[in-house]
This record gives sequence, structure tokens and C-alpha cells, in this order.
Amino acid sequence: MPEPTKKDETPNGEKESVATDSSEAPMPTPEISLEVSPPPPVWSLGEGQAPEDLDKPVDTPPLSSLLIERPQGGSITVGGDISFVAKVEAQDLLRKPTIKWFKGKWMDLASKTGKHLQLKETFDRRTKIHTFEMHIIKAKDNYAGNYRCEVTYKDKFDSCSFDLEVKELEQSQSVDIRSAFKRSSEGHEDAGDLDFSGLLKHREPKQDETPEVDVWEILKSARPDQYEKIAFEYGITDLRGLLKRLKKTKKEEKKSEAFAKKLDPAYQADKGGKIRLVVDLADPTVELKWYKNGQEIRPTPNQRKFIFEQKGTQRILVINNCGLNDDAAYSVAAGEEKCTTELFVKELPVKITKEIEAVKTTVNERIELECEVSEEGAQVKWCKNGVEVPTGPRSRYRVKSDGLKHWLIIDDASKEDTGTFSLMASGGTSEAKVQVELKPLKIIQDLQDMTVLLGQPLKMHCEIFPGNVPGRWYRNGQLIQSNDRINILQRAKNHRLEIVNSTIHDAGDYTFVPEGYTQSLCAKIHIVDPPRVHLESLNFPDNTVTIVAGNKLRVEIPISGEPAPRVVWMKGERVILDSGHRVRAETFPDHTSLTIDIAEKEDTGNYKIVLQNEAGEAGASVKVKVVDIPDPPEVPLVTEVGGDWCSMTWEPPIYDGGSPILGYFIERKKKQSSRWMRLNFDLNKETTFEPKKMIEGVPYEVRVFAVNAIGVSKPSEPSKAFVPLAVTSEPTMLVVDDVTDTTVTMKWRPPDTIGAAGLDGYLVEYCIEGTDDWRVTNKELTEKTKYTITGLPPEAKILVRVRAINAAGASTPRTLQHSILVKEVIEPPKIRIPRHLRQTYTRKVGEAVNLVIPFMGKPRPKVSWLKEGQTVDPTQVTIRNTDCDSIIFIRKAERKHSGKYDMKVEVENHVDTAIVDIQIVDLPGPPQCVKIDEVWGGNVALDWTPPKDNGNAAITGYTIQKADKKTMEWYTCIEHYHRTCITITELVVGNEYYFRIYSENMVGLSECATQTKDSALIVKEGMQLKNPEYIDHDFKEPPKFTQPLINTFAIAGYNATLNCSVRANPRPKVIWMKNKIAIIDDPRYRMFSNQGVCTLEIRKPSPYDGGMYSCKAINDLGDALVECKLEVKVPTQD
Repeated sequence: MPEPTKKDETPNGEKESVATDSSEAPMPTPEISLEVSPPPPVWSLGEGQAPEDLDKPVDTPPLSSLLIERPQGGSITVGGDISFVAKVEAQDLLRKPTIKWFKGKWMDLASKTGKHLQLKETFDRRTKIHTFEMHIIKAKDNYAGNYRCEVTYKDKFDSCSFDLEVKELEQSQSVDIRSAFKRSSEGHEDAGDLDFSGLLKHREPKQDETPEVDVWEILKSARPDQYEKIAFEYGITDLRGLLKRLKKTKKEEKKSEAFAKKLDPAYQADKGGKIRLVVDLADPTVELKWYKNGQEIRPTPNQRKFIFEQKGTQRILVINNCGLNDDAAYSVAAGEEKCTTELFVKELPVKITKEIEAVKTTVNERIELECEVSEEGAQVKWCKNGVEVPTGPRSRYRVKSDGLKHWLIIDDASKEDTGTFSLMASGGTSEAKVQVELKPLKIIQDLQDMTVLLGQPLKMHCEIFPGNVPGRWYRNGQLIQSNDRINILQRAKNHRLEIVNSTIHDAGDYTFVPEGYTQSLCAKIHIVDPPRVHLESLNFPDNTVTIVAGNKLRVEIPISGEPAPRVVWMKGERVILDSGHRVRAETFPDHTSLTIDIAEKEDTGNYKIVLQNEAGEAGASVKVKVVDIPDPPEVPLVTEVGGDWCSMTWEPPIYDGGSPILGYFIERKKKQSSRWMRLNFDLNKETTFEPKKMIEGVPYEVRVFAVNAIGVSKPSEPSKAFVPLAVTSEPTMLVVDDVTDTTVTMKWRPPDTIGAAGLDGYLVEYCIEGTDDWRVTNKELTEKTKYTITGLPPEAKILVRVRAINAAGASTPRTLQHSILVKEVIEPPKIRIPRHLRQTYTRKVGEAVNLVIPFMGKPRPKVSWLKEGQTVDPTQVTIRNTDCDSIIFIRKAERKHSGKYDMKVEVENHVDTAIVDIQIVDLPGPPQCVKIDEVWGGNVALDWTPPKDNGNAAITGYTIQKADKKTMEWYTCIEHYHRTCITITELVVGNEYYFRIYSENMVGLSECATQTKDSALIVKEGMQLKNPEYIDHDFKEPPKFTQPLINTFAIAGYNATLNCSVRANPRPKVIWMKNKIAIIDDPRYRMFSNQGVCTLEIRKPSPYDGGMYSCKAINDLGDALVECKLEVKVPTQD
């Protein structure tokens, strides 16, 4: 509902509505011109907070003083610039604080920075102050609103709000509406908020023209659903900006034809008062109707609520006795026209004219609180201690009102009604204290002490005044609650406690406490019960307790009786005391116990229990039986042993412990071990057993346990140690190796399975075919797998077998499947030349030659060697022959060892031969007669003859090198060149060159090269230079180090270099030494020499590479030496 129009009070006290005077001329219709304010920018700062949201709190952390300078609000005109500054002191801050700029409650301006908004941060190191600035450039009218700056640092927070007011310019620029709301593709500042150019971006740009129609008039007269169509028709792309502008334009107010003066926008009246609604008609003859909330108000003759009056052209509606239901919207219709207003009825506060009086009374009395207010039928609320009093049908409180008076009535007051009662009205509150006290307590009949037999009913009774006071019963200080067995009764002054069946727990001190009083009634109840022994709870057959000897026996027998009975335990005529050591009796309130710490066989017998108390005497007896485990069995006897098993037997124990033997447990262990392993988990009923899965060759022991119903006996004594052993399997692959006229040689392989007993040897036997007379050929076992049987009759046929022998005995024999004829067989010789010797066998000079050539033949062949038809010199070549091969060995080959070696193998009249070609090669000699054939331009033609000595191998190529006469440093021109003439090209004009050539074969380059005697001078073509004759200066000098070596530290694993520089002429030879030992062909070192700078590189040195390093330079005029110390350190790991 909108706020009512404010009223001004006149001196007469009448309230006059501040409405537009009827004499004022109506507001003129605003002229619709083609003028617009500057269009909204590309970015927008939003609309800020709504007015109703400005007073709502913003949820922020607790504030702290971070800002030392806060931004202040300001006012600018449209298009102006303004800056806001916030400063934060960083004296106690470890890092830069975070700042955020907001417009309204939620819009973060960090994402809006651009052409019209800039955020800047600076820090002064001298003053330790952070400065944060927000610059608004060329402000627009929608930039106005509430802004907020927030600064945070860890758990600290500070905030500041400020306002920006943007004022409109007094004169606005007149522009074409279609050009004002058209967005160009270049994104000018005058572009609108919404670009519809997505539909028109492919059109060619057109020149703006002066509008020929008034678009504003078309838009004002059109429906809202036609705005988009009109905008496209006249080329307006910024529809959003057009709608905003159209919304701001005030609609033309048409002059009313029916009303000269309309109703005021709002009226206000007090409740119970009256109000006049006046309207002035332009045409008094028009029909007039009044409405309330859309319902027509019709005059009624009997009621004076609404009165219609006429005074000239004025029509008046009078509303008498205004109530809250008259607060509504009213309207008046004159013909087709209508004007509306709102009536606000103000309710006057209800005041208290008579206060509530304080009340002091006693329990069960009536309390009546009275209060009087200023208005009849007023709504009031009764409260007790600030809480509204319930007034429902089941409530103890009743509320009554009569005119201006209001009552709160409590019929039966209780002590809980004590407190502060109040009546609350809209115009005030009245309070009064109510105090309710108890009446004095009078005991008419007190509780009596009683003694009750267990199980009999218990009834307690007392009588007090006043009679309607409730109370509580207590036993030994514990509250008693009603249940199926206990009944608590109250009838007026009488209070009763009844217990149907009394128990021992019902004895004690009983107390009755009246509610609200400090006095109490007390009595003592005593419950008695004859003693009884409850043997049925033991569940022992025939009341007999069985105990294993050596165990502790504790028999607990429940007893009852009140008071607690005296208990005596007896065995025969002997009384068992509670002070006994091994056997003792103990008595407790609810049971008695017999304890035997270590049961013995003598403890078996009957035990008698006697109970006595003032209510009677009882007795009972218990029988105790002591049993034991059996004695251990006799020592077991191992009767038979196998590879992984044995067979054992034993005798039963002499004493079975009073219970039959149920079975036996068997255990075994290795003799060297102390850990026994059980072999059966199910009882063995017999006195024999066969342990299995033992390890062959390991000594074992076994023992036995006897088991009865009581338990397991102690183990028997261990048996004698025994070792499981097994014979080996039979030998394998028995074959004939050789046969002569009197001997047979046999070969075989060891058995597949030998076992833990090992293999002692083999026994070879034979017999003549057709007989079973096996004869042992070897009286002592042979460990070899080959044996020759001697002394056989020639041309006899025999059978042969072999046995493997170990500690367990002889294995199954391996017999040859067929008989053997004792007669030697001739086998022709045959030489088996290895594959690599079927071609020429090549070796370098100085290498060893070791050739093995196998052959076959029987009997043993005769071997002979020839070289080039001559007998081999045994001083030069060593030859060794065996039954199956021949070995030729040369310790250090020379070129004279080259040639073809003939091998001949003979067996009686049979012969086999073979040829082995051996070639010993060496480095070739240098080429012969190297000469310069021709020099032209930058080219030189060379020619040479092959070397005289080719190193006993074909020449595979040549290597040609050149050297400038000035430096005499040789450079390779070409390698592996096969011809004996070549043209060297790309020589430098003006230089004079020498050339040398190395020959090459399969071994490598020749040791030296042949150099040209003459040099080749490269001169420019077409010019002939005549060299003047000069006396050459002698530049020769001995070596001299211009830069010595420096002591160096190196890190293990990282390359290290040593550098020095030397000057000498002719060029010196540089030698590097470590600890005065020359470094030659060591892959860990690399040596460089360039322009006199000598470098030694040590690759990944270790601590062993440390020491004294020296560099020595030598030429024909002398030598020079420099030294340094190198230390290699190993990096340590943290």
C-alpha cells in the first residue's frame, strides 16, 4: 500500500489534505521533440540499490581500522570526470591488502574497467601507505547511485560507502532519434546499450538523412508489441536505449471533461472520526457513482454511515464513525471518466485507566485480577512473567471482560501461580505481583515401624491436613513409583502405600514428603526370611562335582535368608574354616562357596552345609570327585624305515587317570631341532602308527601322548634317532664305448634320482650270453661313468649291467639290451675340417695361432703334417695329436709362418688328407716415388707408384694429406683412395703446399708416408710474380711456457681441464704426464694443442685421478716443463 499523503494541521485543529488546488491549471502536455540526452555508454555501472534495500544491513565481517583515508561522496554533471581515493597504512601488513569497489550491493566494478572506469593502485615505500583510486571518466546519468569500497587483509576487514550524484545538463543537444539510437560498427561513444547490428551487419553503411516523420508520435500511439517492427522500419538498432528513453518521457495528461477538480491522491482519518471526500464536477448534470474497493456505495435510509451531499458543482461523500474496515480504495465515476483515492484510518492507542492490584493469598484460594482500559471491546493480552497466559477450555486461567473492564480469574490457586501478571494493550502495560503460599501442615496419623515376613503384603498409612496436598514416597532416599506390585493411593487427607508381595529389597527406611512442605513422615520396615540352600541352580547330576586333579575348585551355592544366615561347611566331622590355606569356605550375603586351590585325590568325598538364622535352620550336602590325566605311554619303537616314512609301535600307559584311554597323539622332530610337530589331529585308536613326508637323510625322533576324558598326558620318552634313506634309481643311457679283442669299454649316465644318501659309486657286472653267472668286474666301486672290462675271451658274446651303490644299498641294475661281440672293428679315418678353416685363415703379425682339427678312426689313427711339401719345423710350430683331434699352435705369428699346411690321417691301409691355408699379414710399406705432375689454378696433379711391400695383403687404398709450407700442419684431403694418381682441388692462391701419401691394407695404414720432394706454389693465373730475394730471419727458439699450469680443484664426476701456453719454433712435441709418467692412449684423457695453447681434458675424474700433472714441450733446440697439483673432491649428500 502506498504511503499516505502528509497532512498539515490548521490553527483550528482541523486537518486539511495537501492536494492540488482546483484553481491550478492542469500540467501542460510535454512537447515531444527529437532531443535525446547522451546515450548510455558501452559499459554500465548498473542501477544501484533500490530505495527499500538501502536500509538493509549487508553481511560483512567485523570492521577493523584498515582505511586511514576513506573515499567521500561527490556530485558531477553528465560528461564530467571524478576520482575517489582510499588509503591503507601498511606498517603492520606483511603483504598488499585486497580492495574491491562495488556499486550498490552486488556489482563488482573490477570487471567494468575500460574507457569510462579506471582503477589504480600505488605504494609509497617511504610512508608505507597503499593508495587505491577509482576514476570515472565522462560520467553518464546512470552512473549515479551508492558505491562501496571494501578492504580485506587476512582476518581484518574495513568498508566505506559513498554516493555519486550525476546532474543533467541544462541544455541538451538536438539530434535525430534514428541516428541517436543507431549503433555504428566502429563502436563510437554515442552507441546505444543493445546492438541489433547482428541482423544488419552485412548491409552497406548509409548516410543518415533528416527524418521526414515524427517517430516519437508513431511510438507513443503504437502498442508495445509493435515497437520492434517500427524500430527496424526506421533503421533504429538500439531498441533498449529507445525503450529507456520512451519510458522516461512523461505521458501527455489530457484535460478532464467531467471533473473540474478530482479527488486528492489520499486521505487520512482517525478511528471513530469522520472524513469528507469532495469532487468538483465540470458538468453538474452528469451522473455520479461512488465505489469502495470496486463495489458501488448505495445510500441506506436507516444507517448514517455514508452520507451524500451536494453544494453547487461539488459532490461530497461523508463517512461517519470511521473504522478499520473503512481503510480502502475509493473511486468516483462521472460518465466515462473516473478518479480514485485511498483512505487511511488511523487507530488510536488503547490506554490503561486502572492498574492491576497486587494479590497475596494461599493455596486453593480464588484469585481475581482486574484492569480497566480506555476503550470498550479493546484487544488486550494477559501475561505471566512475560509469557502469554493460555486461556483455552482446559486451562486453569479464565479471562472475562465487561465494557472497559477486563478480569483474569484463577479458581484453584497453586504455588506455581506465584509470579508477575501483566495486561498488555496497544497504549500501555499494567503489572502486579501475585504471591501464593502454602497452608500450615498438620500430621493427624504418622507412619508406623513394621516387621513383615517375606512374601506377605506390606501396607503403610498416614493422615495429614490439608487434605488435598499431594506427596511422594521414598525408600532409602529413592523415589517410589507406582507399578504392578506397588500401589500409591490418596483420598483426601489419607495417603497409603501398598506392596502386594514383599521382597528383601522392600526393607528399609520409608519416608512420605508432602509436596511443597519441608516436613516429612518416616518409618522403618524390616523383612525376615528363613534360610534356604538352592542346590537346584548348580545343575550338577546327583549334586556331584567332578574336578581334575591339580586344578582349582570353587563351588558357589546360592543361599537366602533374612537376616543373613550363619553358614558352616563340614567334611565328615571336620569343620572347614574360612582361614584354611588350600581348602577353605567363604560366605557372602547371597551365596556361600567352597574353594580347593590345588585339587588332590584325597579331596574326594561328601561336604555338608548347615545354615542358621533367627527365622530357622536348613542344610544340604555336595559330593566332590577328583580325576586326573593318564601317565605317559612307554618309549615308542621304530621297527622299519623307508625313504620318507617309518613304522612305529608302543605300549599303553600303566595308569589311565581313572578314565578310559580315548586315543593317542604322535609327534616327531628333527634330532637337531627342539620344535616338535604333531602328526595327527584326530586321535589314533591303535598303538601303531606310520609317519610320512619326512626328509630323506635327516635324523628324526618320535614320541607319543595318551588322551582320556580329562586331558592329554605328558609325552613319552623320545625314540632312538633314525634316518630315512632310499636307494638311488638305476643308471641311465648305458652304451658301448669301445671294443677290442680282449676288452669292452662301457659308458653310462648317473641315475636320475640319487637321494639324500648320495652316491658312493658304481658296480659293473657281466655274464656270458646264455648263462646267469654274473661276475663283478670291479672289486672296488668306481666313481667314474666309464669303465673298461678286461680279460675277456676273444670273439665271445657277453651281457653287461651296472648298479648304483649308496648307504641304503644297491639300486636296480641297468642292463644292456643286446649282447656284445668281443672283437675289434676297423673304422676308416675321416678329418672334420671346421667351417672357418675351409678358407684362408688370416692372422696379424704377433698374434697367436691355435687351431684344433678333429678326426675319426679306429684303431687310433696316425697323424702327420707337411708345409709346402716339407716337414714342419717343431721349433717354429707346435703340433699335438690325440685320439680324436690334432692341434697346431704358434705362440707369436710371423710372416714366414704363412703357407699351406697338409694334414694326413692313416688307419692301416686307409688314409684321409686335408689342407689348411694360413696367412700372416702386416702393415704395408709407404708408396714409392710421389711426384707433382702439374699445377694449374688452384689444382695440383699427383702421381705415385704402389709400395714395394704390401704387408702380405692386397693394398686396399691410399690416404693423401697436404701441408702449408708456412705452418707444416698436415690435413687429410682424401681417404681410402684406390688409384695411383689424383688431382687435389680448392687450394688457396698464394700458398705453397707439400703432399704426402700413406698406403693401406686390411691391417691398416703404413707406419710412414712418402712426401713430395718439391712444393706446389698456387699462383693467380695471368700474373707472374717475381719473388725478391731476402735473407731469411732465423725464427728458431727453444720451448718456453708463456702461461704455466695452475693448481686446480675438481668435482668427482664432472670433466676437468688443465691449460697452459708454450712458444717454440720449430713446433714442439707436447707430452702430458701424471706423477712423472707419460699419458699415452688413455681413453680417460683428451689432449689438444692449438696455436700454442695446450689443453688436457680429464673425463669424469675420480679421487684416484688426483696428483701432480706436468706438461713437457720438446723441440730440436731444447725442452721446457711446467707442473700443477690436481685435487678431486667427492660431493657429500645431505
